[in-house]
Amino acid sequence: MDHPMYPDVSREISQKRRELAPEIYGAFRTFSQRVFADGALPSKTKELIAVAVAHVTQCPYCIRGHTELALKKGATEQEIMEAIWVASEMRAGGAFAHSAVAIDAMHQAHAKNPEQT
Repeated sequence: MDHPMYPDVSREISQKRRELAPEIYGAFRTFSQRVFADGALPSKTKELIAVAVAHVTQCPYCIRGHTELALKKGATEQEIMEAIWVASEMRAGGAFAHSAVAIDAMHQAHAKNPEQT
């Protein structure tokens, strides 16, 4: 395949985003900077959260970017991997928890048609 699904981040792509919607782009950058600034949570913790969320949302750009930022903020490779494991557990836990919906649907189906098992 000559054209990758996820092109490398480039200056041209960033510039095009800015040109197409400059006010929104600027607002998003300001929002992002504020979100990741030290606050009640230190910025390192916020970056570890972002690494975990990026894995759940499966955004390769976010995974790479927030992993690099977490390292710059002082996170260890072990902390990053533990954040990824938390994301993995939450994703698996969500699937497990939602089995209640399937079990309820089975129960309702059985109630409507008791001879069907």
